[in-house]
Parts: sequence; structure tokens; C-alpha cells
Amino acid sequence: MNTAQTHRTVDAQLQGDSSLSVALPADRAIAADAEMLSAQLQAMRNRLFPPTAQKTLRKFTSGEAAKLIGVSDGYLRQLSIAGEGPQPETGSGGRRLYTLAEINALRRHLAEAGGAKAKTYLPHRDPGANEHMQVIAVTNFKGGSGKTTTSAHLAQHLAMAGFRVLAVDLDPQASMSALFGYQPELDLTGNDTLYGAIRYDGERRLLRDIICKTYFDGLDLIPGNLELQEFEHTTPQMLADRQHGTQSVEQQLFFARVQAALDTVSDDYDVVVIDCPPQLGFLTLSALCAATSVLVTVHPQMLDVASMSQFLFMTADLLAVVREAGGELNFDFMRYLITRFEPNDAPQQQIAGFLRSLFGERVLTNSVVKSTAFSDAGLTKQTLYEVSRDSFTRATYDRAFESLTSVNSEIQGLIFRAWNRPG
Repeated sequence: MNTAQTHRTVDAQLQGDSSLSVALPADRAIAADAEMLSAQLQAMRNRLFPPTAQKTLRKFTSGEAAKLIGVSDGYLRQLSIAGEGPQPETGSGGRRLYTLAEINALRRHLAEAGGAKAKTYLPHRDPGANEHMQVIAVTNFKGGSGKTTTSAHLAQHLAMAGFRVLAVDLDPQASMSALFGYQPELDLTGNDTLYGAIRYDGERRLLRDIICKTYFDGLDLIPGNLELQEFEHTTPQMLADRQHGTQSVEQQLFFARVQAALDTVSDDYDVVVIDCPPQLGFLTLSALCAATSVLVTVHPQMLDVASMSQFLFMTADLLAVVREAGGELNFDFMRYLITRFEPNDAPQQQIAGFLRSLFGERVLTNSVVKSTAFSDAGLTKQTLYEVSRDSFTRATYDRAFESLTSVNSEIQGLIFRAWNRPG
């Protein structure tokens, strides 16, 4: 068998017979590997989340619920005794447990009383006060910068803080979708990613029909999969047709399509978090044009910083072309987030200091520390906000959790500042 035939030998186990071996073309061999891996991931999901293979969110103690709402544990107990609001589950020893849906119901109950603290309990934006929907694009084209981890945890943090959140997985690799319990090649049948709402042909769907509910109350998801890559293939043809006059000039240009789709559901959400692809293509540019704010994740290593430099040059050049074509580019904030930071690593400290000296307040004050807690939680497709503290070494969990919450609280403060609201 010569190399020009592009064949390889694969175990016949892929064909259900371990006693034989067969020759397959490379594409079919790779497809067989993909199918085998997908089947094992599905089996793993069924074991982790029986019997329906659906993820659920853990319940919160009364102390955790009180902290999320912004009241004392004693006050929650008084509400429970008085029969006000949803009644929690009572476990052994009288321990009270709340679901996130019950916590949000308590928020609504407290906010209905009105007063100065109403927005503290229920921080939904007020369109009448010119509080526009925040669209936060999380981006960088260097892999390993913590982009998906940042996006998923930010979306969950904001949902637990009482915001109405839409998470958008714009990465064809669909890592954020997997974190939310979706296995793209099995759970999505076609035309049910954001591509379905921004495509150029008659198969386009309403975004509202694509949005999926998640097990996080107040957090919806537009999942991703490989079909998103179609936008990168069809957009150049659309631009060529437009240039040659074979397509109507009324057809929306690519950079306006994501924003137009999101505008159709703006009444339903306070914040949209977009996990961008790890490359600067039409999808990422469209997300940046739709964004009101941008987070650029950066790992404090010199090669990553050098890569980010090229990313910024390319982004600036391409956005300038978009602006000249009529695209509006006005960000409420743009911040650099240092991720996977090791405070005891002297070179990383130097690079973090270098970035802060260059960009000043555009680098977030807080950083996401590197921790095994993130990878350990990821083994069961969970985030740090989902797992129980008892599942980890307390010091390891607390260090990662505090770092993450500090970062997300800082971003939440920037959202409030964009709305001219006290943080």
C-alpha cells in the first residue's frame, strides 16, 4: 500500500470485529475514530447524569442563597417561617436548601416591595433608563488562554446574580456547549446554532426558535457545532456576488447579521456573553461588531503576549474596514483579563506587570489563577460554580473560587457603570 493511496490500517474493532483488520481511506478512518469517541462521550454522559442524561444544578444552602440575594441568613429564615416566597427543602438537621429558581423567585418577591433596594435584589436592566442590553464578546485567537472557561463562568455568575443571561457558543468546536451538557454531534440536528439565524439563504430561522433553556435558571444558550464554519465559507461568496451585482444590495452585510439577530430578543435579556472562535474570521468579526463590550483573555507568557500583539493589529485593521463600510464600533468597555495566572511565578508576575504598565486600567485588577480545581471540575463537564466545595481540597477550591468571583464581580461592576448605575 503506497502513501499516494492515503490508506491506513485500522482495527476492525471499529467495524465490530476485533479479529480482523481492514484498510480504510484516511477520511473514513478518522470518521470512525470520531464516531467511536463520540459514542464513549455519550456513554460517559449517561453515567454521570442518569437517568435522563440531562445536567442539573445543585441546590444552595440558606447561607449561599442569602449571600447571592444580598440579605442575611436570619432574614431568609424569617421569610420561610412567615410563609413568604418559595419554601425551601428542609434536609437533615433542619438544613434549608434552595434551587436557583427559588432564589430568583425570592429576588422577585423582595423586589416587588419596591424601594431603593429593588434593583439590588433584581438587577434587570431598565430600558427606560437607557440601560441597553450588554453584549460581551470574549475573544483571543491564541488557544489555551481560558476563553471558554471565562465565558461559561461569567455567564453563570451573572445568572446567579439575578441577571437574565444568554450565552452564545460561536466556536465550531463547541466547548462551551459541552460544559452546558450538550454533545453537539448528537444533540443538534442541523440549523440550530447561531448560523441558522445569520445564514444568507431561505433556510434562515428566527433566533428565538434556536435558543435553548439550560439547567441554570435565568441562563439560556445558543449552542454551537461544526455548522458554524459554514458562515466562513458562504460569506466570501456573498461578498463576491454583491460586488458583481448578482445579489441584492439590501442583503445585510456579514458584520451586521449577529447584531440584527440579537436585537430580535433584546427584550428578554440583560446580558449576552459570546464565546468567540479562536481565530479572526467572519464569525469573530461579526461578534465584535455586535458587541457593546469586549474581554480579551491573555495567558501571561511571552509567546501568548506576542500572539496577542498580532491579534490586536489584525483586529484593528479589519475593524477599520468594517467601520468604513458603515459598521458601528462603540464599546462601553474593552478589558484584558489575565488568566491561568500563577502568582508565585516570577516571569508571569513580570509579564502581568508589563501589561498593566502598558494598558493601565484596561487590564482587569483581578486575575483568574491557575488551579487544578478547574480541570478537576471539567472531568465531569462542570464549572466551579456547579461543583460542591466538599469535592475538593478546601484551600484549592477556595483559592480558585475567590479568584473567579473577584474577576466576575469586577466585570459586573463595569456593566453597572455602562448603565450609569451604582455598582
